Amino acid sequence: MSSTTLESPSGASELGLAMDASSRTGSVASLRDRFTAMSVLPTPPTPKPLVREDHQAWNSEPNMLVPTGPLPTLLTRRPPPPPPVLFQTEDDSHIASTPSHSPFSDDESILSEVVPPLTLPPPPAIPPRKASGSTRASNGASDHARKLSDVSSSSDGFTPPKPKPPPRPGIQTLPRPPPRPNGVPHPHDASVISTHISSGPPPLPSRRVTPDEVLEVQYPAPPLPVRSSAHAVSSVNVTDPVCERKLLGNSKLLPPPTRQIGLGDKLPPVRRPPTPSSDEESGEDEDPRTRTVDTLPDSSRSSRRPPSLSCFAYPASKIQVPAHSGQIAIASPSAVVATHHHIKCYDLTLDDIPLWTIDTREAGLRDAKVTCLEFKPTPSQRYRYVWVGTKEGHLFEVDVSVGSVTATKFGVHTGQVTHIFRYGRMMVTVDDAGKVMVFDPDPDVGMTGGMGEEDVSLVYTQPRVYRIAEKQDFVKMLGGLLWTSVRTEVNGTGSASVPVIRIYDPLVPGSVARCVMPTQRVGAVTCGTLLPSHPGHVYLGHEGGFISVWNVDTSDGTPECLEVMKVSTSDVLCLEGVNDRLWAGGRKGMVSAYDVGPRPWVVTNCWEAHDGLPVLKLFVDPSAIERVGKLCVVSVGRDEHMRFWDGLLRCDWVDQELLKRERSFSKFRSLDVLIVSWNVDAAKPDVLSTDAENAQFFQNVFQSTDGPDIIAFGFQEVIDLESRKMAAKTVLLGGKKKGEDGKISEKVTSSYKRWHDRLVSAVKMAMPSDSPYTVTHTESLVGLFTCIFVKNAHRVSVKDVAVTTIKRGMGGRYGNKGAIVARLVVDDSSICFINCHLAAGQGHVRQRNADVTAMLEEKSLFPPSDAVEELIAYVGGGDGSMVLDHEIVFLNGDMNYRIDQRREAVIHAIQSGELESLFIHDQLLKEMKHNRGFRLRAFQEGPLTFAPTYKYDRRSSEFDTSEKRRTPAWCDRILWRSRDPERVVQFNYQRYEANVSDHRPISAAFKVTIKSVRQDVRAREKVEVEKRWMEMEMVLLASAREFYLQRARTLI
Repeated sequence: MSSTTLESPSGASELGLAMDASSRTGSVASLRDRFTAMSVLPTPPTPKPLVREDHQAWNSEPNMLVPTGPLPTLLTRRPPPPPPVLFQTEDDSHIASTPSHSPFSDDESILSEVVPPLTLPPPPAIPPRKASGSTRASNGASDHARKLSDVSSSSDGFTPPKPKPPPRPGIQTLPRPPPRPNGVPHPHDASVISTHISSGPPPLPSRRVTPDEVLEVQYPAPPLPVRSSAHAVSSVNVTDPVCERKLLGNSKLLPPPTRQIGLGDKLPPVRRPPTPSSDEESGEDEDPRTRTVDTLPDSSRSSRRPPSLSCFAYPASKIQVPAHSGQIAIASPSAVVATHHHIKCYDLTLDDIPLWTIDTREAGLRDAKVTCLEFKPTPSQRYRYVWVGTKEGHLFEVDVSVGSVTATKFGVHTGQVTHIFRYGRMMVTVDDAGKVMVFDPDPDVGMTGGMGEEDVSLVYTQPRVYRIAEKQDFVKMLGGLLWTSVRTEVNGTGSASVPVIRIYDPLVPGSVARCVMPTQRVGAVTCGTLLPSHPGHVYLGHEGGFISVWNVDTSDGTPECLEVMKVSTSDVLCLEGVNDRLWAGGRKGMVSAYDVGPRPWVVTNCWEAHDGLPVLKLFVDPSAIERVGKLCVVSVGRDEHMRFWDGLLRCDWVDQELLKRERSFSKFRSLDVLIVSWNVDAAKPDVLSTDAENAQFFQNVFQSTDGPDIIAFGFQEVIDLESRKMAAKTVLLGGKKKGEDGKISEKVTSSYKRWHDRLVSAVKMAMPSDSPYTVTHTESLVGLFTCIFVKNAHRVSVKDVAVTTIKRGMGGRYGNKGAIVARLVVDDSSICFINCHLAAGQGHVRQRNADVTAMLEEKSLFPPSDAVEELIAYVGGGDGSMVLDHEIVFLNGDMNYRIDQRREAVIHAIQSGELESLFIHDQLLKEMKHNRGFRLRAFQEGPLTFAPTYKYDRRSSEFDTSEKRRTPAWCDRILWRSRDPERVVQFNYQRYEANVSDHRPISAAFKVTIKSVRQDVRAREKVEVEKRWMEMEMVLLASAREFYLQRARTLI
């Protein structure tokens, strides 16, 4: 038989056989029949002997050291030999009923039935190729001539060799690909095969795998339909264990996805993030800081008036205390300030000239640098001597009355003296090396040698040494125990880490430290204090704005963490318990006083103490109780000034008593207020004239109340928020000043002016001509629009008119979400109107809460009032610069609080008139009821007797039928807050059926009581209140003195 060799030597070596010329045009079925017949021959012809002597035998292991071509070939694991029955010659009908099927079959229908994707058995092995072909295929391209000769001589037949053993352990192999449905390729495809061999893996025993097929096996894609191509791969489940093997080297990483775009095709447009919509998700990520806003103490009724103490002739704020190196000790009216080598003493009853100055270099103290100060407890001569610790570990004593050094003790500490504590009659000193010296006087022997009460002496008192851990970041004596903490010592990792607090008892020799930890994650310990009203508790301040509360009256004596409160978004730098309030200083220069009784805590006072710079120290001067008759609190800030505060908060107590007597010195009258809120969804006012219901909208609004004295319109989405051109025009031109008559500037977009003109004409047409109105406020902010009318009869009594805006979109940089805030004072009552648009989205409750908090707590919102008389129009000690300084606050707008219920259930409840069943699912009502830190808990809202106002199809009474199918909700609301709840009474709260927007408009009418104060009568009442305060002050001072004597054991 004449034979024809393959055109490609590598292809010939891979096939390991020669095919006659007639087989080039034969079918795949004929080749299958031929190979099947050959597999059962009893004695096939013996091949020619090998030419090379270094070739491996069939039963030898592969030589991994043989050099390969440009791309290394990967060895594959041969499957175990199949059962003998698989090698029998069978017809197609028998194959269809057999679980195993020959890989040479070209019948696709049979293959799809026989080989299920999940239970694919290993295909039967075909007779192995000739040894020379398999061996030389792994020797590279340098043996092409020998390969060609060997393949040419192997056309006589095959010799069944012994099964090839599996490769050695540790050699990674390619995953076994699925069997081919079409058998071996035709000889005319040899050129294609040779190309694949140069870049793909070596052939498998049953079939050859191309690189494209290997990649297909690696993807966890669904099975593909069977293809009819000669090189197609049958569908196979990639979860088969045979297919889960990994490739070697970099090939085990899946290739990146590719985009199927032809040459010359136009590229698709760049994907941009969706524009925030007014009625859908805002697209902004939730700020992590908003997650803790809900749990902060309630500050809605706190006083912003600084409780300044003016019991000294000279203000202490003029005495400079360096921020980092300054040390201070106060015994009113004396103030000792030390900086490096200098110690100065001031008398606050005189001036800022020091009484004396000591230079440690001139006093023979070996160039000592002062690091801490504390007055020594001397019952005979109180607050005369002060102990001084230095960086070199020395201690010395100074007589404050004369300014001289009376005693020294050099080298008592091995390192820098960091703290000096006064506890009872003892003095405790601590250095950074962990050495604690306890100076405890002998109570039986006096300093003069006789019997009596001895004063602690730096020279004669023998100290007791106690050891603690070194390099402590926080050390303080609280209730006789030494509380310490190191910033780097934490328990746990990541978000579960908590600081480790070590508590020592230096008063008991040989006592062992006890380690405690807070119950939840907090920052490092920064400060600690005791609270007189809660003597059994210790309060520790932490970084991150946390305060942990500890119970020290436990059965085993180990303090126990009771709770952790979040009080601020910044660090708590200093704490001090003052009377029944817990005072805390922060990084922004604010000092807050907390009432720790209710849950959450209530902020009773919050004022700026140090011009926006951190508060470094905060402590009580017990000596002022006896010497000055005041409970004096001292604060030192980064501004290098110290300030004195009234610890009993006298001004707040007097104000509260005057409020109880307000009716005795005030006259009252009522005003009718009408508030209208509507999200117009970029509708123009002209569309209201399209039908009768829309045309009657303004007339229906004005008929809801009889001649209101103040009318406030608050609109949202006056412009299309999704139109970038319109929003940019408003941002660039919306901040221009209004005209002298209060009308909108012509440069601002015409949408606002259209609504302004329509409102003016509607009020003029609806109201009697003998009761005209004047526009007092007009403002716009990227869709928000506010217009306030006041009846001319009350115009003369209106003063302090102001309006401003608050941006809340994109972190406060964009005004698509925010508020317009307007205020006015009528007689002696202040009224504030807020028109807002809060964050959208069903699940963005925290963001909406954060928007509310930002609006109510925004500082310097308005200019302070310039009233010469006492600020009686504002509350909480405010000057009118903040929202909550006003006596009455109205809040309206698209607040976007949704209903947490299925759409079908909400619509069914609306149609059946069961609106009360939706109240428990309303987000705003839930927050006001259950969220203790929600800033709107102090506000009120009338009963919701109307259906939800959001979201409708335009020009329809159907709820949203778009693809998103939003759940109906009461997004549009009107709330109010009054210092005296009885002074605001709501008449009605209703909605209207104007359908030109996807929201329905709402309105509320109120009767507001305003006051007019008679100043002379109020002055007389204030005198009587101050007399009562003097009696109350004596009781409070006696209680405070008892605490510092007994519980804190501090001698006065």
